[in-house]
This record gives sequence, structure tokens and C-alpha cells, in this order.
Amino acid sequence: MTIHGHTRVDNYYWLNERENPEVSDYLKAENDYQEEMMRHTEPLQNQLFEEITSRIKQDDMSVPVKHKGYWYYSRYEEGMEYPLYCRRPVIPSVAEESTAKEQILLNGYEMSKGYAFFDVGGYSISPDNSLIAYSIDTVSRRQYQIFVKDIATGKMFPEVIRNTSGNMVWANDSKTIFYTVKDESLRPFRVMRHVVGTDPNDDVEVYREDDATFCAFVSKTKSERYIVIIIESTLTSEIRFIDADHPDDEFKVFQQRRHDMLYGIGHYGDYFYILTNADGAKNYKLMKTPVNATGKEHWQEVVPHRDDVLIEDFDLFSDFMVVEERTKGLVNLRVMSWDGKTDYYINFGEPAYTVETSANPEFETHLLRYVYTSMTTPASVYQYDMKKQTTELLKRQEIVGGYEPSDYVTERLYAPAKDGVEVPISLVYKKGLVKNGDNPLVLFGYGSYGNSVDAYFSTARLSMLDRGFVWAIAHIRGGEEMGRWWYEDGKLLKKKNTFTDFIACAEYLVSQGFTNNGKMFAMGGSAGGLLMGAVANMAPQLFRGIIAQVPFVDVVTTMLDDSIPLTTGEYDEWGNPNEKEYYDYILSYSPYDNVEAKDYPAMLVTTGLHDSQVQYWEPAKWVAKLRELKTDNNPLYLRTEMDFGHGGASGRFEPFHEVAMEYAFILDLLEK
Repeated sequence: MTIHGHTRVDNYYWLNERENPEVSDYLKAENDYQEEMMRHTEPLQNQLFEEITSRIKQDDMSVPVKHKGYWYYSRYEEGMEYPLYCRRPVIPSVAEESTAKEQILLNGYEMSKGYAFFDVGGYSISPDNSLIAYSIDTVSRRQYQIFVKDIATGKMFPEVIRNTSGNMVWANDSKTIFYTVKDESLRPFRVMRHVVGTDPNDDVEVYREDDATFCAFVSKTKSERYIVIIIESTLTSEIRFIDADHPDDEFKVFQQRRHDMLYGIGHYGDYFYILTNADGAKNYKLMKTPVNATGKEHWQEVVPHRDDVLIEDFDLFSDFMVVEERTKGLVNLRVMSWDGKTDYYINFGEPAYTVETSANPEFETHLLRYVYTSMTTPASVYQYDMKKQTTELLKRQEIVGGYEPSDYVTERLYAPAKDGVEVPISLVYKKGLVKNGDNPLVLFGYGSYGNSVDAYFSTARLSMLDRGFVWAIAHIRGGEEMGRWWYEDGKLLKKKNTFTDFIACAEYLVSQGFTNNGKMFAMGGSAGGLLMGAVANMAPQLFRGIIAQVPFVDVVTTMLDDSIPLTTGEYDEWGNPNEKEYYDYILSYSPYDNVEAKDYPAMLVTTGLHDSQVQYWEPAKWVAKLRELKTDNNPLYLRTEMDFGHGGASGRFEPFHEVAMEYAFILDLLEK
């Protein structure tokens, strides 16, 4: 492959041929090899799987959410992989509420029968509460089919809407649905209008996005007053909208797209509220504008931009606005009253945690739902009274067999990066652990797209903590933990900061006595798998083993092929290698292109044949090249799930088979 006067030779390019029987045979042979070489760990894998799944409450139910006269919730019955999606009518008398008749909207358990993979992309109830539209993926390519059902009778409407992004929005007439269709590269690009009971072939296109770097989605404001088309790339967005009472109207532009300007909207009363990075507000600011004057020239400031605070989201209520802000890597919830008399932050009191507002579909309430978790606190749903400033715990994830948070310790550290920047690390371990440099440790990282990986609780992780492991999350650049600049310092021509930050975190954990290079393991998936590949090339001596899940490792070739899903929309993240500056830079770190004849750590690489985000051939080619060139005798395994895609297995318990395999891989290495 020749471009910019430079030629690369790819000896394993033939693995791109998905329909070639030799490719299928090759992947199955790799699976057979991995199974045979890890066969002695099967008792351990089974033990880990039983440990992990035994902590999960079998007959569990989500906290009901009230909306338009009903309580909505999902629940599991004993042994079920998939939930029942249900509702009950709201009854004024609390005593009678438990007797209100349950309606099963969707029976995931029954619907999944006969499929190796099953996923409900989403569902939406018509404004008159009579119909449910829902989407299903049974291939794991994130191409969803939309169905419509009468809730009272269970009768299915005849139409099946294919190849959608999975989300759908009702107009207020309870018969019109808006949805998005994907193109050949799986980019959502056409917004369609459908009337229930009619042939989808007659659906009307209401918007088409021809710029291949943009995707289009459809949504509805919380007020249910407006239907919104969101058109966005990595750096630029545009919104179009109509009155939800008039689905046949033509969509109007809210504010025309401008390069490097992102914005999102909410609606309340006479105003739209706008979260935007316009005019140099890197960490975003909150604006408002009258509903009849949406252009940027009319925007008025509500919450100003601050250099040290990233505004991530906002939610609107009848008396309050709640703003999600991130400061020094931690999310805070700010409550502001419309009359200006109230402005405060909810206190959470742990050094490292994750919090986000939960389902809050009702306007006329002073009760805020949010979900809180930390590395020692199981996922907890709280209800907060914004007037009384009181908190009620509604549900905490139950750990079957018992769990005592005080048996574990969580810390927040800061590792000095190569350029002097301090990189946060969240970690957890069993109380009593001695920092003598001899503890096994797993270091997890991601660092792309501005996605922040916050400190969160994991029931599966307890199996490692109870075996003496330290579990650490490196909050490296490329994420947005420390603000928008943290993201911008880890993308495009600064992407290598992501990799050197991770290496700095690993070195710091060793220097602080948590572990040593013979007992430290690295883990990451997707763009975090790119991180694993880059680190394996740059600092292989730091790790005993690496787990790379669905890794994006053939960066140059993928970014030069605009027929591959997601490629064109990624130019603002990685750069466009059709331009020589970006080609040279990406080539300098692309894991597949930089494999060398040297010793590498032990590696377990996982992928899915139907992966729509990172095609299976990237990890397959990478492993083949590593086999060819590496000079060590460390294990190298490729595991391809032949029925799954980017997210792995579906269901409640099935995904833990892969987790158990990964943990067994690590534990087995420690025995050697």
C-alpha cells in the first residue's frame, strides 16, 4: 500500500476477507489453540464464573420511574439472561399501589429464544400510552429492526423497519414515529418519518446528511414539545427541530453548523437552554434563547465558562435546574433554582467516585434521581429533595453472600507524566494490603474520544481483590476527566500523550510500592485496546501480561479505508492520513505497523466476528504479526467470538464467561 511516497506491505491483509472459508478456518484454529493452551485453567474459569454470578441477585428489579401516570421498571426472574420490561399504573393510594396490575411491555426472556445474541436497543411509549415502539439487534452489528405493538392487546403491527440506529421518537399524535437509517458503513445518516400501520417503503425522508464525517440522530425534548434532529461530528454539531404537535412540518435549523462549535439543547417554558463550547468556551457554558429566536446572536449566558470546571450536562425541572460539572476529575451536581435564591452542590464525601443524574422524565417535581458508585460502593440509586436538601437511598446493588465496603480501601493518586502533568489514578484493594512492591496489580485505561472512565464498583472485580490484587484506573489524557483540555491534549498530533501517561502511571505505581513489573497487568478495550498495543510496543518490560479487548490496532489502514464503519467520522479524533502530516504521526504509533522483533509480555487478545466498530481482522492481523516477529516464549492468544460483536456476549450472565477467562489468564501467569 503506497501513499505519500511511502510503501507498506501487509502480509496478513487477506484476513479482511470475511466470507473467505480460509479466514473462518484460521480464526477457529486460533480459538482451538487458545482453548487447548488454557484448558488447564478451565476449573479455575468455572470457579471464577460461579463466584462472580453467585453475587448477582437472581430475582432483581430496577427502581420504578414515574412518567405520565405509570411506574416503569425492568425485572429479572430466577435464571433469566434478559429482563422483563414492565409498568404499573400510578394509584394515589399507596396501600393499593402494590395491587395495581402489571403490564409486561417486552419479555426479553421469550424474545431472545433462538438467538445467540440479543439486544433491545431501546423502546418508546406513545404519548397516549397505548403503543410501544422498540428495536432489536440479533446479529451484534448494531443494525436494529423497529417493531410496534399495541400494549393492551399485545397485537403486533405488520411493519418491520430495518437497518436503523435503534432509537425512535413519537410525535404527539401517537401515530407518527421518527427514526434514523444507517448507510453501508453503518453511519446513521437519514432521518425518516413513519406512520404506524403503513409500509416502511412509503416512509418519508425528512433529513439526509451527505457529509460522511457527520452522523444524524433523532430525539425529543424533555418537555415533549419539540422533536430534534442532532447532526454531529467529533468537533461540530447542528440541530434541527419541529413542533411535536405538527410532525409533517419541515425541520428548522436551530443554529447552523460552524466548524469547531458543539452545542446541545433542552427546552423549558419560553426558552431553549444550550450547552455549548462556542466562542472559545472549551469547558462549555450554558446559554438560553427565546423559542422563536434560536440563532446564536440571541443566546444569553446562564452559567459562564470556567477554566477549571467542565460542564458535562444539565437537566430541567419546574423549579430547579441541575448542572453536572466536573472539577479535578470528579463530577459534582449543582442545583440552581429559577428564582436565583438557591445555588448549591450536593456533597458525596469520597475521594474517588462516579455520579450521574438518572431517569428524571417528570418536570413537575422537586425530587432528583441520581446514581452514585465508587470503587468500594455498589451502584446506588438516590432520591434527592432539592427543596429540603435531603437524600433518600432507594436501592443499592445487592451483593449476594454479603459485602462490607469497609473491608476495602480506595485511593486517588497523581502520577507525574513525562511533561510534568499530574495524571490521576483511582485504585482499590483489600484492607490490610502491604505496599511492599510485591502485590499483583491490574491497570486499566482508555483515553480517547473525551470519554471519562470514572471510579466505579464491580462485583466481578471482588474476585481479584479478594485474591490480593490492586485494581487501578489510569485517568489518562484523551479522556475528559480533567476538562476539555485533557481531551485535546490526547488526540490528533498529541495522541502519544495517552500512551506515555499510561506508562507514567504504571511506573508510579511501582515506585509507590503497590506492585512490580513481574506482577503488573494492563487491560483496555477498543480505543483502550489501541492503548494496549501502543504500550506493548513502547514499554513491554513494564508488564507481566496484557489483555487487549476488541483492540483498534491497525490505525493507518483503517483510517485510509472510508468504506469501513466509523472511519470518516473519526478524522477529527485521529487525523486524516490522506494528509501526510497525520499519516506520518499515526504511522509512528499504530500498533500493527510498529511490531518489532523483541520480547513482548504475555497477551490475551479478544474480538468478535460481527464487530461493527473494530473489525475482527485488526486484532487477528496483529496477533499474526506478533507471532511472526516476537522473540519471547510468552503466551499469545487470540479469542474470536463467532456470534458476537463489539460489546461481546449479550445477556446478564453470559458476558462473565469472558471475564472469568481473562481473570484466569492473569492468575495462571502468576503461577508460572
